[in-house]
Amino acid sequence: MRNRGIRQLAGLAAASAIALGLSGAGAALAAPDGPRAARSAEGVDMSRVIVQLSGDPIATSTAVERSGNDKVLFNAAKTRNVRADLVRERNAFRQWLKRNAPEARITGQFDVALNGVAVELNGTPISVIQRAPGVTAVGYENVYTPMDMEDPDLTLIDAFLGWDAAGAGYEEDSADPSEWAGHGVKVGVIDSGIDITHPCFDGEGYPDAGVEDFGEEDLVNDKVVVAKVFNNKLNQSRFTAKAVEAHGTHVAGTIACELDTPAVVHGVTIPYAVSGVAPGAQLGNYNVFPGTVESARSEDILNALDAAAEDGMDVINMSLGGPANGNRDLLTNAVDNLDRGGIVVAVSAGNEGPGYYTVGSPGSAERALTAGASSVGHTVALDITDGESSWEAAIGDFRVPAEDLTAELAVATMDRAGEVLLGTACSDDADLSEQLADAEGKIALIGRGGCTFSEKVANADDAGAMAVIVANNIAGDGPIAMAASGPIPDIPPVGVSQEAGPDLRELDGEAVTMEAPTYRGDLVDSALMDFSSAGPTDVSYRVKPDVVAPGGNVLSAIPGGWAFYDGTSMAAPHLAGMAAVILGAEGSADWEPWQVRSAIVNTAVRDGVVTADGPVNDVQKVGSGLADLGAAVEATVALSSPSVSFGAIPSGSGRLLTRELTITNLTDEVVSLLVGVEDSSGVGDFDVSVARPLALEPAESAQIRVNFQAPKGSPVGGTQAFLVVKAGEDELAHAALYAYIK
Repeated sequence: MRNRGIRQLAGLAAASAIALGLSGAGAALAAPDGPRAARSAEGVDMSRVIVQLSGDPIATSTAVERSGNDKVLFNAAKTRNVRADLVRERNAFRQWLKRNAPEARITGQFDVALNGVAVELNGTPISVIQRAPGVTAVGYENVYTPMDMEDPDLTLIDAFLGWDAAGAGYEEDSADPSEWAGHGVKVGVIDSGIDITHPCFDGEGYPDAGVEDFGEEDLVNDKVVVAKVFNNKLNQSRFTAKAVEAHGTHVAGTIACELDTPAVVHGVTIPYAVSGVAPGAQLGNYNVFPGTVESARSEDILNALDAAAEDGMDVINMSLGGPANGNRDLLTNAVDNLDRGGIVVAVSAGNEGPGYYTVGSPGSAERALTAGASSVGHTVALDITDGESSWEAAIGDFRVPAEDLTAELAVATMDRAGEVLLGTACSDDADLSEQLADAEGKIALIGRGGCTFSEKVANADDAGAMAVIVANNIAGDGPIAMAASGPIPDIPPVGVSQEAGPDLRELDGEAVTMEAPTYRGDLVDSALMDFSSAGPTDVSYRVKPDVVAPGGNVLSAIPGGWAFYDGTSMAAPHLAGMAAVILGAEGSADWEPWQVRSAIVNTAVRDGVVTADGPVNDVQKVGSGLADLGAAVEATVALSSPSVSFGAIPSGSGRLLTRELTITNLTDEVVSLLVGVEDSSGVGDFDVSVARPLALEPAESAQIRVNFQAPKGSPVGGTQAFLVVKAGEDELAHAALYAYIK
């Protein structure tokens, strides 16, 4: 099965690699619309809003008690006092609401990532809420959807070198989770649940995670240590945290599937044993897409974030997204606050690419560790052949032949405006019976479009076809992997490219063979997936994604088996797993989140992401490049911001802008650094103001200034460069620099 996740951002593009230049970035796509009011037929505002109150949330409060790496100690007396103050503030707002907006109803409250409440307006104008004492911001609730040695995706990110550097074991006889990378680290998965019956999450040999409220007892073990559900209709629907859909289990498997777990896909034995990026980590299941629910409101996610923080999660993964909403996006504020509160938050960039301005929320958050997606060069697939030529076919969610299947080909055709086209075999087609009249006992060739794949295959099954081939209707997209949307018919269907369609039509009435599926490991690695969302972010023009990780053809767990999925949903958990490995290593266990993010982003392979035209260095497509766990674990320096944006600059201004950046020595030795600017493209000049060389004692920090001179009258578009930190000839770190001339 190949899929871009069970429920992802709308408008997904196909998974072929496309290169776009940097010039004229601003003219590409407008920034997406944010959340809007939901009005009744009478025009009454029936929306829900998130209300932010003035007190600092627990994650950023200076009055709480913290551990060495800034994580909040929730049971400490100082922290309890802060929480009590926030409760009093929310209660004061609640009383004001009763007096001044009696129709409005509080539906949720939060105090860790964000200090505020969720309010159902019930006709109350949002302007009334904005005038309440202590209110600092009000925003309409957004809706979010889920956005995946020999293990190839681990090889692509140098995971084994990272495990070595972290002192972790991964030999075949290493059966003790305490020896595995990521041991002792907890990763919260805010998604659609984790299936603890899967072999990836066996749970033997793990320590007590120290979680006091683990949620649903029958859905946890020593590997998945929390199982909680968050849904705004929970009381009515009685949802549980059980993993009904596959997305969350797939994400969790990428993060922390136990070391060397055997896998079989469509009857094909995978020729290597699967491991998560951090196989020794423990997981928290925070299900915001329970049952068949396809979307979550902001308040569901905020409640899940608060719970994950209180349960002691060190890292949180959010393979989900919705429209970005600039500075009014309170969920991005919550992500930033959790980072300040000691928790690394990995987020998918979104699947709205390849255009610019397509990165979603909360991946647009400044302090999110945001992932773009590249390919893993493997899959399970099959060929269609007539004995002389062959055509690659993709396997979707349906059945596949266990052995070669040979039969005559029956081509479905339809007459539309005098043109004979490949038939779509949809139930609404007036000539459906004619299209499939000759399908009995044969392999039916059908065109994509008009209805769901499930409907097409079911109609062919009813007509007596032995199997189905669906030809894509989009040029250049390759074979189409078909997602099921209903009961699985008994006959096997596969997808081929649009280009294969005319060739196969010529074989009408001739024998073709649908071969049994095989594992193929010779496809293109690290190609930029064209669905991967790109920056810059709206309003601030930040560089997003921060870095790219495997997100195409990613093999991981699903309930009852294994599947290949595509999406930035699959890339983010690679970064979450990397963060867990870093925090589980002896030398970096006490790093703060900004140091972890810098280690992952600023040591990426700069030319590691490719297309058919060569490496991709557009920072708004790939950030700093392809993530490299080996380099990240051994990072020498950390930058206070993993990239630097100068925002939007009027073309006629000729302004000189400066940004300050802190560089910190992460080692226990003196380092002598050279800092400069390389690979500038576009108009304007970047440079740095810093001592040459810059000598830093162990753990010492120094500030440097990064400058951008915008020329007067320059053309509209983006310009970029890389800040590069070296020791002699060795590059230690690099950071993307970006400015937009408007």
